[in-house]
Amino acid sequence: MKLACIDVGLKRIGLAICLQSDIVTPLPAILRKNRNQASADVLTALREWEIDKLVVGYPSASDDMQKRITHFINLLEFEGEIILQEENMSSIEAEELIKGDITYKRDGRIDSIAAKIILERYLQK
Repeated sequence: MKLACIDVGLKRIGLAICLQSDIVTPLPAILRKNRNQASADVLTALREWEIDKLVVGYPSASDDMQKRITHFINLLEFEGEIILQEENMSSIEAEELIKGDITYKRDGRIDSIAAKIILERYLQK
């Protein structure tokens, strides 16, 4: 089963995939111009990689982001299974992992590494 994970943010959407066993690979993040463009770009990536299951980072601490993420998921016309996974502190953990390797934080690498962390957490359950 091919899995993908998205970490939905207001400016970027981190993306990671797992195509075999438990090897998770971050992909380039999707830059958001608007919801429709972002959802179309996510769907294109999911179809390109033939993803069966989508894991979505879901923050237990923010009702506002929960609503935004739920709305975004509803925009996706993804036909596979969608799983919500707690994303608590994944972005901070991602920043710690690449501390010193990054000079420009807005390129999306942190977002995609956060998606990788979220997907690894899901796979460890």
